[in-house]
Amino acid sequence: MKILFLAAEVAPFVKVGGLADVAGSLPLALAALGHDVRVVMPLYKSISFEKYQLQEAVSYFDVPIGNGTTGTLIYQSYLPSHGEGPKVPIYFVQNQHHFERDKTYGYDDDADRFAVFCRAALMMLPKMGWRPDLIHANDWHTALTPNLLKTIYQYDSFLGGIKSAFTIHNLAYQGIFQPGWLKQANLEPWGIGWGDRDGLVNIMGRGIVYADAVNTVSPTYVSEILTPEYGENLDWLLKTRFGHIWGILNGIDYAIFNPSTDPQIAAHFDIDSIEKKALNKADLQKRLSLPQSPKTPIIGMVSRLADQKGFDLVAAAAERILERDVQLVILGAGEYHHEETVKWLAYRYPHRVSAWLGFNADLAPKIYAGSDFFLMPSRFEPCGLGQLISMRYGTVPIVRHTGGLVDTVQEFDPASNYGNGFLFGPYDANHMLGAIDRALAIYRQPPLWKKLMQLNMARDYSWEASARQYLDFYRAELGLS
Repeated sequence: MKILFLAAEVAPFVKVGGLADVAGSLPLALAALGHDVRVVMPLYKSISFEKYQLQEAVSYFDVPIGNGTTGTLIYQSYLPSHGEGPKVPIYFVQNQHHFERDKTYGYDDDADRFAVFCRAALMMLPKMGWRPDLIHANDWHTALTPNLLKTIYQYDSFLGGIKSAFTIHNLAYQGIFQPGWLKQANLEPWGIGWGDRDGLVNIMGRGIVYADAVNTVSPTYVSEILTPEYGENLDWLLKTRFGHIWGILNGIDYAIFNPSTDPQIAAHFDIDSIEKKALNKADLQKRLSLPQSPKTPIIGMVSRLADQKGFDLVAAAAERILERDVQLVILGAGEYHHEETVKWLAYRYPHRVSAWLGFNADLAPKIYAGSDFFLMPSRFEPCGLGQLISMRYGTVPIVRHTGGLVDTVQEFDPASNYGNGFLFGPYDANHMLGAIDRALAIYRQPPLWKKLMQLNMARDYSWEASARQYLDFYRAELGLS
């Protein structure tokens, strides 16, 4: 297959959330299985021409927007890979007005910005002379692409008939704008459609309606988003595609997240030398100025500080958690009130809590490798990557029973050695504390604890398995071969 993968963020070039990790890894896994896969993203201000050796791929052309046009160039590089697999080209849509800014998202004209991106990604293809069998769009920023293929480009001699797939990574972010914006996108003749809602343009809804195939990033999240509780006011629309929305778990790059080779951690280890994990715990405690107590369990969190991620539960239960003789390590940034709570905890309990606000690429792997537990009390979680990474490093997940967390973490039963972590159901601080207490009970039994760490390290959530499921998805829903 020839596949063009569209994403607003791609690791390592620009990363805001888990989408970037998917966009930087899944195309490599698909290419390794023998397919011609290419990626396109906006050229943001922060992307270094020199570091990534960007070369011009398509010379200047005009992209329609509103009553005029905006000038665009296409540059090319390759996705960094960690092995002998084929090179995957990545194209960058350059437009000074729309993309050379300090942030990736969050501007009043985001609708215009990503309309230009989607239109340019299609217009560059005939200029390159490369026609994909499939265009795979991701989240609302690229959801306009299936819409364009079924309207403006439906009868185009080059682009007409190209299949499209749309992946929902997080249904909560939909791209909702005033109906007058359709004129900006040159879609005014088609008007407000049934993918829109309450008289407003809903770009996520349009992706769901116009794409030839739709999926999301875990089987449980599929069933959740068909309900009013999790459907974000689009459950009614998703039900129209009932039976044809696939849930495919994300993976992680096992070449990057590898405790036996990771250059960021203090001591390398694997499933047969798991006792060396203790050296990473000691290193983490030292670096964060926490008391170096090998028997004191560390609960780690690497996350956005947001209600979605369960930080309101952490705030409500923090003092009771710390009564249990644990150390709490938090890395992340996000909503102001959660940042203030985390800072207060670190100030109030300097020997129990360490908080690093912002993202630190050097510290994150040290937390995964050095913690005993990884806490993800999410209100909802389409897939989640943190629990997958923690398992790879033998760190036991404590998670809420939702979304992809359900599909990757099962309650540990010491009698049967079934399961790999600890879960709680109701979104409630007391239930979270119950899961933590069950985890601590196993931690105090060294033989069981070692077995539980090894059960996590034995799990396989590499991208190859996910990539094969995506190929099945393309074949079954799109008729591609």
